[in-house]
Amino acid sequence: MPESGAPHGEDEEPPSRWEAWGRAWSPGWELYQRGSELELFHRSLAFAALGLVALVPLLIVVAAADPLKRHGFASWMADAMALSGRSADAVGDVFGPTGHVLPATSVFSLIALVAFGLTFSSSVQTGYAKIWGVSIGAFHRVWRQVTWSAVLVGYLYADTQTSSVVGSAIRIPVNLCGGVLFFWWGQRYLLRGLVPWRLLLPGAVATMIGLVGLRAFSYLVFAPLIVSNAISYGTAGTVLVVESWLVGVGFVIFGSALLGRYPLIGWVRTWANGTGKDLPGPPEDGAPPGGTAPGEDDTW
Repeated sequence: MPESGAPHGEDEEPPSRWEAWGRAWSPGWELYQRGSELELFHRSLAFAALGLVALVPLLIVVAAADPLKRHGFASWMADAMALSGRSADAVGDVFGPTGHVLPATSVFSLIALVAFGLTFSSSVQTGYAKIWGVSIGAFHRVWRQVTWSAVLVGYLYADTQTSSVVGSAIRIPVNLCGGVLFFWWGQRYLLRGLVPWRLLLPGAVATMIGLVGLRAFSYLVFAPLIVSNAISYGTAGTVLVVESWLVGVGFVIFGSALLGRYPLIGWVRTWANGTGKDLPGPPEDGAPPGGTAPGEDDTW
């Protein structure tokens, strides 16, 4: 037993090196712990799988119905991954041509595509809800998922069409601003207004920064990898690279929202909360973080 005059806590074991490092870098350590609790990597894998089997077929039909006929969904994918030349041709061999898509699409198959597409939007909504610790009612889920999916398709279509309408000097800021607005509104809408706008903006900005970085990584790594995989493994190799890129997209979307929920920079927390204090911890019993004004729970 310690002597009576010993200071309180003198008999406690000193923290380990990793614990001391974690305390010194507490914001990053907190972010890592939250990502582990969210199972960020596994959620990104699910995002990629659902994106390939649920969202991509719907986008193929939408691209085939494009009145401007700009090379179909293959050009959408090549533009998103910053592909050109042989890598874009390899993606075109997988997702094109699409001239026979519309004649083979019946009303029943279109309804089935929309239904499968909702599983993709449901995964995004569930991920956002877990990040912010809010509860989404069953009634609010379906029609919000339908609306969000429709806006997502419209956003992707508009983002692709700007490549042939305006120059890059105008397209880049327009697409960046449009992306921030979409992800800002998308989080707010899928969370049925339970999280204030000011708390969602950092995550939306981080999402676009991450997607820009992923696009650069795709240009440097995925583009040559598609060419080599197409030669070695054929169509399966190209699909594998596309799936890996979708995993990256999911990681950016959920990781950026998590970064917005638990920012690394203290002044961002202070500004977002608007009270001069750090953001509160995870809410209990589905209570919205930061609180909402009366009548604000179900806006938009």
